[in-house]
Amino acid sequence: MARKYSRGGYQPDAPAEEAAAEEPPVPCWLCGRPTGETIVWHHPVPKSRGGRDVVPMHPICQQTLITNFTNSELQRHGMDVQALLDDPAVRKFVDWVAKKDPDFNAGIAKKPRS
Repeated sequence: MARKYSRGGYQPDAPAEEAAAEEPPVPCWLCGRPTGETIVWHHPVPKSRGGRDVVPMHPICQQTLITNFTNSELQRHGMDVQALLDDPAVRKFVDWVAKKDPDFNAGIAKKPRS
């Protein structure tokens, strides 16, 4: 049977407002801005390519990566965020989004495939 409380005794949960105020916002893996209310846990190496690690990102940052890179390209870059930032389209996006609110979201244009 599962225990209702830990062996250390009853410890009431802190109110959600206090817990949220104590924790600093997690920075986005791609752009470095603090995350807002919506955090996407992104696999830098796609799961279909054996990726297991996840990193916190804004939804718009994740969509930018998915739009600009194939799964094979993401697998080659792996956890190297600097290699992704060296791409001109991603660098332009990160410079643009740096001035936006953490909860900012917008549509991303599809990259034309050759």
